[in-house]
Amino acid sequence: MRHFDLSPLYRSTIGFDRIGSLLDTLSAFEGEAPSYPPYNIERVSENAYRISMAVAGFGEGDLDIEVKENTLSIKGEKRAEQENSTFLHRGIAARSFERRFQLADHVEVKGATLENGLLHVDLVRELPEAMKPRTIEITTKTAEQPKVIDSKAA
Repeated sequence: MRHFDLSPLYRSTIGFDRIGSLLDTLSAFEGEAPSYPPYNIERVSENAYRISMAVAGFGEGDLDIEVKENTLSIKGEKRAEQENSTFLHRGIAARSFERRFQLADHVEVKGATLENGLLHVDLVRELPEAMKPRTIEITTKTAEQPKVIDSKAA
């Protein structure tokens, strides 16, 4: 297990404590990463992303998507099935799951769709105007003529 001492970071920076807690959270999940359900994360464009998750057998009522404090949480809970079904083989997993994704600042969930057993969650990064690059105009200052006080000697 890796352990990073981030106390020097906390001593010399202000407002970056979220980075330290994010690193601690990620290192805690390193050995316990769940593999169900499988998912893809794709970059659709420069500022748009899509998470596609295989949720075969789950309907809209079985899924819950929540965003809280830069954490996207997707939960699936299968409702009770009919007891009179007899399976000879049960290969489609119907177990409950919870999958969490850490979102960067200014990443927002735009929507979710469920089609053909895939849950698609669309995300977009929208930078505020204050953080977008802007061009600063360079102006030249014209040299003023020095003021001359009467140069005639009497």
